[in-house]
Amino acid sequence: MLELNIPGWGTARFSAVLLDFNGTLAQDGRLADSTRERLAQLGEQLELYVISADTHGTLARMTEGLPLQARRLQGKLGAEEKRRMVQELGARQTIAVGNGRNDAAMLREAALGIAILGAEGAALETLLAADLVFPSVDDALDSLLNPRRLLATLRG
Repeated sequence: MLELNIPGWGTARFSAVLLDFNGTLAQDGRLADSTRERLAQLGEQLELYVISADTHGTLARMTEGLPLQARRLQGKLGAEEKRRMVQELGARQTIAVGNGRNDAAMLREAALGIAILGAEGAALETLLAADLVFPSVDDALDSLLNPRRLLATLRG
C-alpha cells in the first residue's frame, strides 16, 4: 500500500499498479535489467499487473520471476479491456502506466495515470489523459519508490 496526502488533491491510497508492456515497460519487447530491479522493489509494496497485446511475443519470458501478474489482451485493440481491468482492480486505488493510444482510457479511469514518453514515443491522447508524464519507465518507477517526488509534482 502506498498512501499519500497530496496538498490540493487529498489523500490517495494505492494498492495496485497496472502497466502496459510494449513501449512502456519494454522497448522492442525487451525489459531492461534496471526496470526489472525496480519492479522487484515495487512489488514489495504494491500489487503489480502487466497487460499487453504481446506484439513481440516476449511477455511471459520477460516477466518471469518478477512479483507481478501478466495478462495478454484478448482483443486486437485492447483499450476497453485495459479500462475494465482498472475497474476490476479498483479504480480509486490503482495507478495506470502506459504510452500507447490504447492506454488512454485506463489512464483516465485510474486514480493516477502516468504516461511514459520513451524511445517508442507516446500517443498524444495518452499524454492528455495522464496526471503525470515521465521520460522513461525507470523514472516513473523511481517516483513510486520515492513518493515525495509525487507530492512535489501533484500538489495543487
